[in-house]
Amino acid sequence: MEVGVFIPIGNNGWLISETAPQYMPSFEMNKKVTQAAERYGLEFALSMIKLRGFGGKTQFWEHNLESFTLMAGLAAVTDRIKLFATAATLTMPPAIVARMAATIDSIAPGRFGINLITGWAEAEYSQMGLWPGDKHYRDRYNYLAEYARILRDLFDTGVSNFKGDYFTMTDCRVSPRAPDTKLICAGSSTEGLAFTAEYADYSFALGKGTNTPTAFADVNERLRAAKEKTGRDVSAYILFMVIADETDEAAMAKWESYRNGVDKEAVAWLVGQASGNTSEDTNTKQLAAEMAAVNLNMGTLVGSHASIARMLDEVAMVPDTAGVLLTFDDFEKGIEDFGRRIQPLMTCRAHVKSA
Repeated sequence: MEVGVFIPIGNNGWLISETAPQYMPSFEMNKKVTQAAERYGLEFALSMIKLRGFGGKTQFWEHNLESFTLMAGLAAVTDRIKLFATAATLTMPPAIVARMAATIDSIAPGRFGINLITGWAEAEYSQMGLWPGDKHYRDRYNYLAEYARILRDLFDTGVSNFKGDYFTMTDCRVSPRAPDTKLICAGSSTEGLAFTAEYADYSFALGKGTNTPTAFADVNERLRAAKEKTGRDVSAYILFMVIADETDEAAMAKWESYRNGVDKEAVAWLVGQASGNTSEDTNTKQLAAEMAAVNLNMGTLVGSHASIARMLDEVAMVPDTAGVLLTFDDFEKGIEDFGRRIQPLMTCRAHVKSA
């Protein structure tokens, strides 16, 4: 099973809590985390993009770096690890993203990929006059499909003449090309999985629950059904937060402390943004119903180093799981503990030799 790290591009990582570690994002922190991940043999690092935070007492995600710029910097200070930036597709034309990808590929040949997001939080885009209106909730995967087709034209041939409902390309050219650039989609709705099966190389989905490492299996099953319709091979990667300590009890006490410190004002802002979407089958509707949680309701593995290793081995046993994407409460300590104390205990990582 492959392992990646979801690096902390925004303040406080993925814990919306007053009692969790509080820190600002910086290139230096992300360099330390990514270089440690490479040293311990992790396969990839991914950075998100966030354009407006949630506020609250912790000012959650009010402070963020920019994804492509960050990954370009990390490309120059790493040698082997794959790097994925996130494209907020409502803000950047596909031809510009293709040129940015080619530039980063020249720094890190064959190591760069792009996570495509449709954009669902209206406040992120309306502040810049870029929100297309609530119709975007219905149309967003049609928009993203055109975007992906143009990217693939430019990656594969360097030229696009695509004509669609959202984009019109007229002898659009990008050179040099980055033909090996991989695409990610993190949509788990029926629409999102259909898009992923048609256009992406990797599917990313949230794990579920606390210490229930196989509860996401239904997402893999739905992706498998979507792939059967397209005949394409798409790999599934599952997102988990790891909270580890010397013992199960110590780790659980830490987790309970984070939960007790939840920034309710910030969480309320998130739920309010998600609930603006009234369409029937979307990730944002799921957000409104489920994400009132201290860590955005991602699957959470809490325990001793041995317990975390055991649970990650269980994840690896779920059919069609290619890998995991990990977050940590304290990223610098977390990646070191994973590399030195968790990974060596994992049967599914026995092949990995840390530098």
